[in-house]
Amino acid sequence: NSIDLVWFGGLTGVQARIQTPGAMVIAQRDIDSNFHSVFIANVQSGIKPIEGELGLNILKGRRFTFGSESSTSGRLMPQYFLLKAGVAIKDLSGGMAGFSGSHDATLALVQSGSYEAGVLNKQVWETNLRRKKVDKSKVRVIWESPNYADYHWLAQPDLDNRFSKGFTKKLQNALLGLQEHSKTQSRILNLFGAKRFIPAYDYQYKEIELIGRQLGKIK
Repeated sequence: NSIDLVWFGGLTGVQARIQTPGAMVIAQRDIDSNFHSVFIANVQSGIKPIEGELGLNILKGRRFTFGSESSTSGRLMPQYFLLKAGVAIKDLSGGMAGFSGSHDATLALVQSGSYEAGVLNKQVWETNLRRKKVDKSKVRVIWESPNYADYHWLAQPDLDNRFSKGFTKKLQNALLGLQEHSKTQSRILNLFGAKRFIPAYDYQYKEIELIGRQLGKIK
């Protein structure tokens, strides 16, 4: 109860709501209702692009890294898609996966050849492409995942009682009201990699909760 408003990933937001009954999902970026992960491979690994998730079985026996252990787009959803293709962590090289700690680190490790393949969120991949930090002669996308809901703003359940009636709604409206045409507000949006914030709802993260329980990330 020490923070009133938090920017969470999909999984960590669900975990926080379970620990704090009544906490409210109030907004997400325009890209978060249709978020994607991209699986990448070092070109020298010989791993070719695939067409469907079942093709991820090509990663069996390969040196593979996730991002952060609690990342929705860099671990939870990718592990789920791998399992659907029949690839458990024990099936990877050495019977284990790497955890780079961040999306940027995953890209660097795969591009350098430290790992043959890895996964990161599409937004980070595209940002690095724009900044020319991706060497396409060394690393490539082999598959883009289906969409899922991810990052969001989560508010404490008692803000109206502590501040004023309707405060949570005012807070939501302030986030939704940020505009690109305002110089100051556009700087805020750019820091989040968004063009705007849109309403978000608890039910959008039900799939995340179910998968989190299935993979043992939520008890």
